Amino acid sequence: MSAILPFPALQLSGHVYGALLNHRPQLAALGNAVTQLPYKAPPQAPVLSVMPRHMLAASGAPLRVPAGAPGLEVGVALGIVIGRVACRVPVARAPDFVAGYVALGEITLPLGSHYRPALRLRARDGFCPISTQITPSAQVPNPDALLMQVGIDGDWVHTTTTADRVRAVARLLADVSEFMTLQPGDVLSLGRSQGAPLARVGQQVWLHIEGVGRLQHTLVAEPAQVAGQGT
Repeated sequence: MSAILPFPALQLSGHVYGALLNHRPQLAALGNAVTQLPYKAPPQAPVLSVMPRHMLAASGAPLRVPAGAPGLEVGVALGIVIGRVACRVPVARAPDFVAGYVALGEITLPLGSHYRPALRLRARDGFCPISTQITPSAQVPNPDALLMQVGIDGDWVHTTTTADRVRAVARLLADVSEFMTLQPGDVLSLGRSQGAPLARVGQQVWLHIEGVGRLQHTLVAEPAQVAGQGT
């Protein structure tokens, strides 16, 4: 990568931040609720989630479904890999701070609302699979128009694109770096699309982003807790 990118070869830092409600159809699905309590108004700044290291997993890792859950909502998102320290970056210069892109899985237990979703529904072990191969930004000339697909058992069941975002790649990076400094190797997720499908135990899922990468996983039942062990 050092021969392609204008900075040293990069490794992921393990810090991943995700944009919630960044797909316009997600806001549209809220309807009038977005102007009522507890929202009161559509978000004016990026709504972010933090995906700690315990959520990260490589392609092929099993996705564990807790007992009693009907399955997992399986979404795919574009991960923006930061290439240099990004603090108060202007929109016009934002592409200069992008090293490349990775495919991300944004996996959750079924969500009733995006407003303060319980951590136990989102922040579970392995719920943020990530491709370890970074696709250099030079090979992705238009990150805001990439095909994204979720497949279940060999059939593509959910197809969207990285377009129609509240904040496109450059704008999201600029707005987030306005209030927090991003470091080389950090990943900023553009966010999954509305309508992430439900997959069940025993099914195989594919998470694909055109020109960036593909992840493959099998859903398995979460092992029963052994007496005396913590959660």
